[in-house]
Amino acid sequence: MAEKLRIGTVGLGLMGSSIATCILAAGHQVTSLVKDIIEAPSARQRIYNFLVELEKEELLSETSQTVIERLTITDLVQDLAEHEVVIESIIESVEEKKKVYQALESVISPAAIIGSNTSAIPVSVLQQGLKNPERLLGIHWAEPAHITRFMEVICGKDTNIIYAEKIIALAESWGKEPSLLRKDIRGFITNRIMYAMLREAFNLVENGYATVEDVDRSLRNDLGYWITFAGPFRFMDLTGIPAYLTVMQDLFPELSNTSSAPLMMEKLVAGGAKGVSNAKGFYLYTSETAAQWEKLFTEFSYDIRKLAEKYPQNIGEELNRTAH
Repeated sequence: MAEKLRIGTVGLGLMGSSIATCILAAGHQVTSLVKDIIEAPSARQRIYNFLVELEKEELLSETSQTVIERLTITDLVQDLAEHEVVIESIIESVEEKKKVYQALESVISPAAIIGSNTSAIPVSVLQQGLKNPERLLGIHWAEPAHITRFMEVICGKDTNIIYAEKIIALAESWGKEPSLLRKDIRGFITNRIMYAMLREAFNLVENGYATVEDVDRSLRNDLGYWITFAGPFRFMDLTGIPAYLTVMQDLFPELSNTSSAPLMMEKLVAGGAKGVSNAKGFYLYTSETAAQWEKLFTEFSYDIRKLAEKYPQNIGEELNRTAH
């Protein structure tokens, strides 16, 4: 087996730990940079727990104990010097992210790839002021990163496509099914589409058409029924294109296009709601039921991964490349 690249990561919060787990599970040596080395024991234990889960699900080719031994946690940026790819996963702050990139540029090769796990900041903004902006990419993961197959690789204004293609190939070796955004746009693919959906969901609830429960129930049993099998364009192919044009012509003028955040959401956040993490959200929770929902979500993530892997997404892929 060919020697695997050494991969660096920056940040070992929940998402950063999940990213490190994914890369470790794919057979890489991983060096993770943290702000304070006091974080290391708890982060290592969190990653080990994730690996144990993967092992139980038969998604590891080695034991979790063997895999965790490939992880090095450090607070010294120079320890990332010989790494060919470094993935940053810290808070969504342009200023803080740029501090990380400047530190990385002082030690890594000019050809090493820097990936930012950003979900909203335009990559072109993050590239500004870098010595080698062409090697900075957005690498957008979904939670939990070590289970889901989702990944978006985003090119900024100055990105060299060669680096994006390298990350796409790497991501596939990590068990991902990555998408490539050739042009930078705020929110990328899934967030833009999800927030358009959320805007309409709030519109229906705040104007008395349906309850939170009714909206969730409808989407779970319609959109949730087919979306793992096919994206929206494939689904229109499968179910007949002309009918969708008729509905679009009638419905688009009536959809919400407000640019304001929902008042209902603002009130929830002002009241301290964070969701199941603090047992306060759109639904009523006790600490016990919140923990149960978190556990069920993890179990579901493994189940839906297995279901998605059962159905291929690349039939006729060569035809698609020539057609477009």
